[in-house]
This record gives sequence, structure tokens and C-alpha cells, in this order.
Amino acid sequence: MSIPPPPGPQGPYPQGPYVPQWGHPLGPYPRPAPVNGLAVAAFVLGVLCFVPAVGLVLGLIALAGIRKRGERGTGFAVAGCVLSSVGLALWVLTLSTGAAADFWDGFRDAARGEGTAYSLEKGQCFTTPGGSLEGVTYDVDVVPCQGPHDGEVFAVFDMPGSGSYPGDHAVTTAADARCYGLVGGYAMDTWALPADVDVYYLTPTARSWRSGDREVTCLFGSTDEGASLTGSLRSDGTTLDAHQLAYLEAARVLDGALQSTPENEYFEDDPVAQQAWAGRVENALTEEIGMLGAHTWPSASERQVTELVVDLEAAREEFGAAEVTPDADAFYEHLYQGYALIDGDTTVTARESLGLDSTPPEYGEPGDGGGESPGKEV
Repeated sequence: MSIPPPPGPQGPYPQGPYVPQWGHPLGPYPRPAPVNGLAVAAFVLGVLCFVPAVGLVLGLIALAGIRKRGERGTGFAVAGCVLSSVGLALWVLTLSTGAAADFWDGFRDAARGEGTAYSLEKGQCFTTPGGSLEGVTYDVDVVPCQGPHDGEVFAVFDMPGSGSYPGDHAVTTAADARCYGLVGGYAMDTWALPADVDVYYLTPTARSWRSGDREVTCLFGSTDEGASLTGSLRSDGTTLDAHQLAYLEAARVLDGALQSTPENEYFEDDPVAQQAWAGRVENALTEEIGMLGAHTWPSASERQVTELVVDLEAAREEFGAAEVTPDADAFYEHLYQGYALIDGDTTVTARESLGLDSTPPEYGEPGDGGGESPGKEV
């Protein structure tokens, strides 16, 4: 009698399809969900802290996309939002406390002496790579003023303002007015300025303004394209003696009044304004005569300055008459006679005796453009 086999299947245990074989996967390996690209970008911007507001926005958009599409990158997005929020707070704090201006001062100080436009100082002459004073420039080479150069710095100042960039027009208008006003402090002898010299300036850009840059550099340059300057145009206390300074300081009083011409160029357009201007010139002549008379001149110049004072007194009478005349023709005639006395032979000889430039500036005819300031083009 045979013993029956135990209940159950006979023979080798059949291999079911669910039993894995070594080294063989159950099926194709599942592909992971893609990483959200905006999340990575938000993280990178958050780390750099360069545009924190953009990083924060990208992080929030990434979180919404991750939830909607089941993507990965939540950690990147959250980290980007946090870092960008911290960066944004730091930017606000920096701007409100003036730290940006401190940063710019540090950058500018580091750039000084490195051949950049930020390194230029009053009294320096320089050349530019293209020889032009137009457009945007950064690289310059400081050179001796005795040799050829593209520009000579006569003033440097900082514009006020802690708010946003006021715009190119506002910046250039402010620089134009201030730089022209500073010419006389550096080049006191306006007769010595060549006719082809004009005022140029380097100003902050919208980008540098955001970093605290407020510096304006005023400089002389040639109006002739491709032309260079040779020799310094400086004439102030560093280059003049006491007698030359005394003469030019008195002359500056009159120059200021002569340049304060009315907006309307002709007497017929605004007689009241033209007469008021003639009155200012009369008062300036009185002041100049007093300053010249109060100074003790060297023997080589005493007679020449005395003769000049006589002509200036006669010029004062001419401008005084122009102040009260209601007739246009008479007004222009008084102006013509007054200008002739101001820059006549006695002025030339007095300047020669003091060692100053003796080439008179060219004026327009009275009434042919009263808006133009007398003197050489600057």
C-alpha cells in the first residue's frame, strides 16, 4: 500500500509571475517628477540677492505650479522666497539709511588713481580712448597739462538728492548751470580762454545714481572735433600774483552784471528789463572802480590802472544814461559807447602791465542778440 502524497501540488513549486528574479525589476523604472525651473531660478536669485523682488515673485509662482502639476522643487522655491524676502528687506534698509551712498563713496575711492573717470580731480588734464568728450566714458588717462589733452577738470561737486534718478534732462540742466557758474573760480581771466573752448561735464547715469553716485565733473574741452588742448587754462590763486588777483576779482564783479542779460534780447521787446540790466551794470562799475581804487598797485601798473578807472567812470555814465532812456536807438548807442570804454585801450594796457592776457573778447553789436553774454565763448 502506498502512502499517499501529502495534499497539495506535486512536483516543483511553480513560479508565479509575481516572484521576482534576481537582477530583474518588476517592470520599467518609474520616472521622477520634473523639477520646476522657476523654483531653481528663485533660489539662485535669492542667493545672489541682486534682484530680490524678482526672486520672491518667481518663488511664489513656482510654488503654485508645483502644487498644480505635481512637480518637484518645493525646497528650492521656499528657500528662494525666504532669501529674496531677506534681500528685499536689506535693500530697503540700505536705501533708507544712506548705506548705498557709503558703498558708492567706497567704490569711487577705490577707483581713484586707477585711470577711470571717477579718479579725475580739479586741475588734472586727461585723454580719452576715442578722443571724444561725448557719450558715456569710463577709461581716461591723466596726462600733463603742458602737452596735448582732451579735457581739463576745473571743478568737481556732488549733486543733492537722495530719491530716485531725476532724469537725464534734469541732471544735465543742473550740471550745465553749476559748471558754467564755476568757470570764473578756476579761469578768472576770461580773456585768456580760447574761442574754441567750451564747458563739458561728466554726470551720474541712472544706473550709478541707484548706487549713490552724485558726482559731477566740470571740464574744459575743444569744440573742434578731433582737436586737443595744450597748456593749462587755470588762472586763480595758484597761478596768479596778488596784483593780478586784485584786478581780476574787481573785473569779475562787472562780468557778472554784463552776463545777467534779460531773456528778451531786444530793447523793443522788454524796455523795462533792458533798463534794469543797464542799471545793474552801472552799479557793478561803481563797485569795480572802488575795488581798483582801494588796492595799492606796483609802480609798473599804477598809471595804467588809474587811466583805466577814468574810462570805467565814463562807461558808468553811459550805462546810467541807458538805464533811463525810453528810446531804443539811444539805448543801443549808450551801450555801444559803454562797451567800447570797458574793453578799450586803457584796459589792454592795464592788463599788459600786470602780465595778463591782452586780447579783447569779441562782442556782438548792441541789440543783435542781447541774450548772449559778452566775452569769449566758454
